[in-house]
Amino acid sequence: MTLKHQQDSGGAPRERADYTRQDMRRRTIVNQAISMQESSNTVSAIEYLKANDIDAVVIARVLLEPMQRSAESYH
Repeated sequence: MTLKHQQDSGGAPRERADYTRQDMRRRTIVNQAISMQESSNTVSAIEYLKANDIDAVVIARVLLEPMQRSAESYH
């Protein structure tokens, strides 16, 4: 994670975390795993996510609790 400096509407500098690159990569991986789960099976999707260093909490949420997925995870 890197911090980027920006100015707020009053002109004062503020910092924000730049998650964009990592989040895009992870979102793509998660979406591929969801597709894999639908076309193949859950075990294959779990192994794919583990191999791509996706946290176990995220794996459980996106594969075992589809109603808990964030809106961006839907494809």
